[in-house]
Amino acid sequence: MQQPTVLVTGAASGIGADLARAFFHTGHRLVLADLQSPNYMSEFSSRAEDVIFVQADLAQAAACNEVVRQGLDRFSSIDILINNAGFQHVCPLESFPVDVWDKMLAVMLTAPFLLTQLVWPSMKRSRWGRIVNIGSIHSQVASLNKVGYTTAKHGLIGLTKTAALEGGPLGITANAICPAYVRTPLVEKQIAAQAETLGISQQAVERDVFLKSAATGSLIAPAEISSLVLYLCSENAKSVTGASWNIDCGWTAQ
Repeated sequence: MQQPTVLVTGAASGIGADLARAFFHTGHRLVLADLQSPNYMSEFSSRAEDVIFVQADLAQAAACNEVVRQGLDRFSSIDILINNAGFQHVCPLESFPVDVWDKMLAVMLTAPFLLTQLVWPSMKRSRWGRIVNIGSIHSQVASLNKVGYTTAKHGLIGLTKTAALEGGPLGITANAICPAYVRTPLVEKQIAAQAETLGISQQAVERDVFLKSAATGSLIAPAEISSLVLYLCSENAKSVTGASWNIDCGWTAQ
């Protein structure tokens, strides 16, 4: 199969941006989706015809449909789906805003389901497909004051397993990656907020709060996630499906 087409959500920054670059440099065609336009699109000028960006609020079902429609109109197939879009909100369960709960589940659980459903016929026709859901260590364990995020990320594992079972006979694999804290703009923002709240330095927050349970003592680089995604989307991983891959610095070893 020549030039597989990859759909990456949450592509504007962080893990999504690194994934977009990694897939581009390995010859893939790209459908990138996010609320904000990526500031790195000029990096793809050598093969600009192989990349499209669709601005989309994935909390809306219509936006999920539009992303896939534009991708199929441009490239005829979507062979790889990376469900990466997400956001965080920290608040005690008792006062967690219902509207934020609804949006978190829409973006991080309903959108991956809808996008999987929408690309499924294309993968089924090709008898080949790869779905990688970017979960979190919070797909495996919980943390205080993160009920929306934890619930959505736990649900993503169920979606992954079901897609793996139904996709296996069709040549479609589905896997999840569950990282601990990755050095992204989202995490940097959380570190800064915690530093202000706790009245300590950002370095102290990173060391004593974010990395408290990390055996390796360092945040994860986005490239570590991209490397595993590329493997899971390769022919060498055709028998790997329904799995949850922890990249958690030893968090769950305790």
